[in-house]
Amino acid sequence: MIEALTSGTAILLVLAVLAAIAVAIIAIRIAIKLAIRVGIVAVVVLAALYATGTLELLPLG
Repeated sequence: MIEALTSGTAILLVLAVLAAIAVAIIAIRIAIKLAIRVGIVAVVVLAALYATGTLELLPLG
């Protein structure tokens, strides 16, 4: 039983799963940071358009 758990393929499989989880977590953190920055830029641009009165020119429906 213990020999099956400590075999090379089982350990490599566990390490591969841990690496995939780590990559997914890092990718999600980067995506969240990017989404926040894009949102901040969008707010600033929309505020500037509103302040200059050009927001009414956009076809927003």
